[in-house]
Amino acid sequence: MPRAIYYFSATGNSLSVARHLAQKIGDTTIIAVTKALKDTREQPFDTVGIVYPVYMFGLPQIIEKFLKNINLRPNAYIFSVVTLGGLPGRAHTLAKNILQKRGLKLAAGFSVLMPGNYAPLYEAIPEEKQQGMFREETKKIEAIAEAVLAGKRGIMEEKPLIINYLLYRILYKGGMSLVPSSGKHFWVNQACSKCGLCAKICPVENIQMGKDNPKWLDHCQQCMACLQWCPTESIQYKKKTPGRKRYHHPQISAQDILQQRE
Repeated sequence: MPRAIYYFSATGNSLSVARHLAQKIGDTTIIAVTKALKDTREQPFDTVGIVYPVYMFGLPQIIEKFLKNINLRPNAYIFSVVTLGGLPGRAHTLAKNILQKRGLKLAAGFSVLMPGNYAPLYEAIPEEKQQGMFREETKKIEAIAEAVLAGKRGIMEEKPLIINYLLYRILYKGGMSLVPSSGKHFWVNQACSKCGLCAKICPVENIQMGKDNPKWLDHCQQCMACLQWCPTESIQYKKKTPGRKRYHHPQISAQDILQQRE
């Protein structure tokens, strides 16, 4: 039974989960969503996992595009795994609804708590707490792998709280349309070495290197890859990020993230 896990990752959380899950499930191909979007052929997999972060209590726009366009087998066992720093919002429900409109079914939705990376709101949590979350991730991956191998259906790890729904309505419905143009709020300070890593590591090619400084275009995902991987920590977002501790997964390298575009 051919299996695949598709992933979208900026600072490594979702890639780490995808790798660990593939190891536990076995005989599984890992594919970047950015590459899969360029392939219009029917995907030859009977079991399909999709691993991605929660954005604004919903789906990253690139995942929404992926779900609307990926050519999957009609009877494939499809499961969703979200990485999150807090609540899952309605990410699984949104994914389920998109697939349903295409005649596909989301069999299960799982959530994995990981260190947050949204620097405009907070800095990286202490490394000791990060390690504790990684230990819990290992346990959760084992449970997810067991459920997937057993072909379990109907699992939907979303909390049916009114606050969860309200936050989704306010943030996702109200703010997601502003995300593509949010690149205009990034800037660099004098520490910028003009190394170009930000332009190379952006999963959606939203950054160009100008004569002096990087330039952000109009299809940003707000994934924070550019800011979190900047070797000089010179990239900032508005006036909110100077001095804040940065984060990327300790077991994932910049080269790993770059492979989403290569």
